[in-house]
Amino acid sequence: MSTRQSSAINNGMVPKAVRARIESANNHALRVLKPARRDLQYGLELHRKIVVLDSFGFAPSCATDFEVMDGAIGEGASAAERGSLWDEMRVARCVDDKNERDEFQAVWRAAGLTAIFQNSGGNGSETFANYCLVIDRMPDFLVRATTPAEVLAAKKAGKHAMLFSSNSVPLSGDGTVPGELRLLRPFFSSGVRQAHLTYNRANLLADGCAEPRNAGLTDFGRAAIAAMNDAGIMVDVAHTGWRSSYEAAKASRLPIIASHTACCGVFEHCRGKPDEVIKAIAEGGGIIGIVWLPAFLGKNADMNTMLDHVDYLARLVGTDHIAMGTDACYLTCRYKAENKKKPVNPPPKSRPGLENFWPAGMITDAPDWNMDRKDSLAWVNRPYATVGLAQRGYSDDDIARIMGGNHLRVLQANLDGRKLLGVPMRKLQK
Repeated sequence: MSTRQSSAINNGMVPKAVRARIESANNHALRVLKPARRDLQYGLELHRKIVVLDSFGFAPSCATDFEVMDGAIGEGASAAERGSLWDEMRVARCVDDKNERDEFQAVWRAAGLTAIFQNSGGNGSETFANYCLVIDRMPDFLVRATTPAEVLAAKKAGKHAMLFSSNSVPLSGDGTVPGELRLLRPFFSSGVRQAHLTYNRANLLADGCAEPRNAGLTDFGRAAIAAMNDAGIMVDVAHTGWRSSYEAAKASRLPIIASHTACCGVFEHCRGKPDEVIKAIAEGGGIIGIVWLPAFLGKNADMNTMLDHVDYLARLVGTDHIAMGTDACYLTCRYKAENKKKPVNPPPKSRPGLENFWPAGMITDAPDWNMDRKDSLAWVNRPYATVGLAQRGYSDDDIARIMGGNHLRVLQANLDGRKLLGVPMRKLQK
């Protein structure tokens, strides 16, 4: 193994198959970036020093046990039961399975990743509960963070942190505006720190990015943003329509985020944001996280393409408003092997569901859509993003802000701006 590869993999025992996957991904990044040896070493060392935060991402997904799933189908488990079983194993099998745990921890270390704003699903999600189990059972490796100070403490202790993001704003079904939004404060208490205003399609609050009409916020959406501000939950417009995103930035009294998106000025896509939206978010003190999914970055996109989006943002609004929200997955080595096994009890047919959220052509027609990337934008290649930024002339301070510091600033601003019935929480806590 070369010096380049070993420096990115970091110290510690790494299973052979996992090491091979990491080295392959690292080599893809090296071929794309072509860094000089001095630039590579400098970038990797800087990456080890700074807080690296994914503004929206996923912890490694574990292999589900094929025989257990097949047996559940044979026993007549409902679709809901099968979904719960799959989610528990995918998220939490690393708790009790040594191979899954070793790989789970090895790739976090290889990525030099301090913290993830973890996608925990929607309201009252089982996924959220399963991730809490993982954190509780790995106290020497993981912490559950809710503040910037806790993220910094995790970095200092050599641990890794999860913060939680929700795919939706929790509504109670009450039917009145105050009643519908009353769950936001318990949501905050549970640890959720950011939430999508919409998820691609329209809802009661606003239009999603996949709606062709591109309407704006509803009155209820404006009330929801005010309630999110008061609760201390960051408004996330990553999957929200362009007009709705712009109006959300203007309506919010606290900085908002587009946690994982791209720049339409580089490559126009409904999941990206046009200049006027980016400027509105930045003017309010917010951040734009650049996604790592090539389908949203441009044709045949690689790490250099992703960094082109960073450059575009730096020129448009400055480095104080840039983050990395990869939206990328890592599937453990046994994940696909388990999925390829032939079932004794094939699952019953069901109607397709994604059409409710993803319009035709948004994903299926994109040949480079892959949630388990193995090229230069692979989950483990975050150190090379730092290398690439250094190559492009960004200062150490710029890089530290882009790779995590900016999001921590916005998180703190939302925590500081919390109110209860109009009274700042800081005053009530004194």
